[in-house]
Amino acid sequence: MSIRIKMLLSFTGMLVISLLFILLTASLYTIAATGDLQSFRDIYKVHYQINPLTEQGESIFQELKYLAKNDPDELQNKELLREYDMKLRAEKSGLYVRRESSQIFESLTFNQPELKQALPPYDLNNNQIRSTFNISERFYAYAKFDFQYSDGDRGSVFVIRERSPFAELTRKLLPVMSLLLIGVLIIANLLLYRWITRSFIKPLNQLRNSAEQIKAGNLSFKLELSSNDEVGQLNEAFESMRKQLQQSNELRRQDEENRKELISNISHDLRTPITNIKGYIEGIRDGVANTPEKMETYVNIIHSKAVSMDKLVDELFLYSKLDLNQEPFLFKAVDMVDFLEDSIEELQYDLEDKGVSFKWDNQTSGPLIAYVDLEKLKRTVVNIVDNAIKYMSNEPRRFSITLHADSEWITMAFQDNGRGISEEAIPQIFDRFYRAEQSRNSSTGGSGLGLAIARQIIDEHGGFIHATSELGAGTTIYIKLKRLANEEAT
Repeated sequence: MSIRIKMLLSFTGMLVISLLFILLTASLYTIAATGDLQSFRDIYKVHYQINPLTEQGESIFQELKYLAKNDPDELQNKELLREYDMKLRAEKSGLYVRRESSQIFESLTFNQPELKQALPPYDLNNNQIRSTFNISERFYAYAKFDFQYSDGDRGSVFVIRERSPFAELTRKLLPVMSLLLIGVLIIANLLLYRWITRSFIKPLNQLRNSAEQIKAGNLSFKLELSSNDEVGQLNEAFESMRKQLQQSNELRRQDEENRKELISNISHDLRTPITNIKGYIEGIRDGVANTPEKMETYVNIIHSKAVSMDKLVDELFLYSKLDLNQEPFLFKAVDMVDFLEDSIEELQYDLEDKGVSFKWDNQTSGPLIAYVDLEKLKRTVVNIVDNAIKYMSNEPRRFSITLHADSEWITMAFQDNGRGISEEAIPQIFDRFYRAEQSRNSSTGGSGLGLAIARQIIDEHGGFIHATSELGAGTTIYIKLKRLANEEAT
């Protein structure tokens, strides 16, 4: 449920409850004042707030009051009293007239033997001419006027109307019921406030606290999601932002560590050949290379170190361009069988010179076409082969390339019988600057970028590269490229 609907329901509920409270209170006051639910329409009339009789009943009472003042003996005329009583019956009221302790006239409307004892005593000052009384469980309202007959006896004329027992009970309980209704209204508003607070204010406070934590640099918390409304969606977006910031910080920290490691590696890898070059140049300058043979040796070493430096700089430059997506790729349809055979022809002599026996195993038939950048893919193969040669320590030294394919993928497997890689290190060998062999000697040292460059090149080809290895037995690196149908290649 959205916050808009919640707020709409809350305020509608408060309005309805308030209106019901007002209407119910007004009804109770009306019933208490008139004893008649039908008199609700007259609630705002002051006349009915002080007079329980109907308008016609009040008019008759005023006529009787006039007679009592001006011609009291006429109130002993039973025919006249019956006429008035008939008029009062239409108003659901009745007439009662007394003289001293005797009864002059009693309306048949009442039928109450105890009526005479329930009536109030004489009060010739007429301090209270309207009130109520009850007989058993029946309640009555009256208007009376006390007077004197011509002979001096006291008399009273009553216009009596039976009222609802509920009206009298309401009149007595009205203060308690009013307080109860006010309490219900307060509790209802408190519950509505709690509902809005729990569903709106509390999540916003959590969101604010989370923002303060992020401001303080703390991203290692979790924002609990508890609703599906707009606030819940905001919390979800905020939590997603927090995770991205945390990942960004982790990547930035990792990049910073990689940068420091790169600077350290470059410094070491450049310092060593430069130091060697300086040493041999100083040897030549000081005349240490005093024979043609020594001079040739010194020059060859200097050249080798310069080539090593040039290769390192080239790898750093290539990796940087690949990492920034600034290295262009020129794809074209290539038969992978022909590509590997050409690459093997170039690599085979170098492998033989280093005492490595080579095996080429083509398990396919017919052409295998893939879209590749020939130069980049050749660079990948060279990096894999060079990396394998560095770590070959078992004799005899062997290296093989196997090609197989299915209807969708072309798979190349490069296998050596070197020292192998630990299971923990395998997932990291394609990361930048990672080297399973941490020493940086000239035989096994390097920038740690060869396989990282290979992975980036294969990723750009839309392929996959992974490795399997066993310590002491060797390592196999697999490259998978998407295969094209022959008709697609044409």
